[in-house]
Amino acid sequence: MIRRQLVVMVKEPHPGRVKTRLGADIGMVPAAWWFRHQVAGLLRRLDDPRWRLMLAVSPDREGRASRVWPGHLPRVPQGRGDLGDRMGRLLRRLAPGPVCIVGGDIPGLGRDHVARAFDLLGDHQAVFGPAPDGGFWLVGMKRVAPPPATLFRDVRWSTSHALRDSIDSLPGLRVALADTLNDVDTAADLVRLR
Repeated sequence: MIRRQLVVMVKEPHPGRVKTRLGADIGMVPAAWWFRHQVAGLLRRLDDPRWRLMLAVSPDREGRASRVWPGHLPRVPQGRGDLGDRMGRLLRRLAPGPVCIVGGDIPGLGRDHVARAFDLLGDHQAVFGPAPDGGFWLVGMKRVAPPPATLFRDVRWSTSHALRDSIDSLPGLRVALADTLNDVDTAADLVRLR
C-alpha cells in the first residue's frame, strides 16, 4: 500500500531568518519565538497514523541536524530557489503516492483539514488549500505520474494572485479546493486570530 505523506515546510527559528514580515511588525525575536512554538503545536496536532509526517527544512544542513524540531520526524532539505522551486522539488522527489505540503504558520490547521485534502485527491490530481489573501496554505498532488514541468511556473508569489497562478500552472489536471484557512504573515494576522 502506498502511504500518504504530509510535509511541513519549516525554517530554523532564528531571529531575522524566519517570519521577517511579522518580525518587522513585532520584532524579530518575538516573531521567531512565535514561529517556533506555533510549529511545535502544529506538529503535535498533525502527527497521525493516516499519513507519514515529515519536515522539509531550511537551511538544508542546519535544519537536518537541528534539535529544535522533534527528533523522530524524518527531514528532507528544501534546497534553493523560490517557494515554487522548493515545493516543486519535493513533489518530484518524494516517494510515490499522495503528498500534501503545508506551511508551519497556519494556527487553525488540524488533522481533519489534512484528511479532507487527502480525500479530495481521490477524484482529483491536485488540491490546494486557499488562504483569504489569495495565497494557499496547502498544495497536494496524487502523483501517479510526475508533476508537469509547468508546475509553479510564472507564479506571482506573496500576492493575491498566487493561488490562481498556481492552479493555472497545472493545465489539464483536475484540481480541487480544500478548506480556506489563514496563515500568519503580519501582526494584523495575529490580531485576527484573537
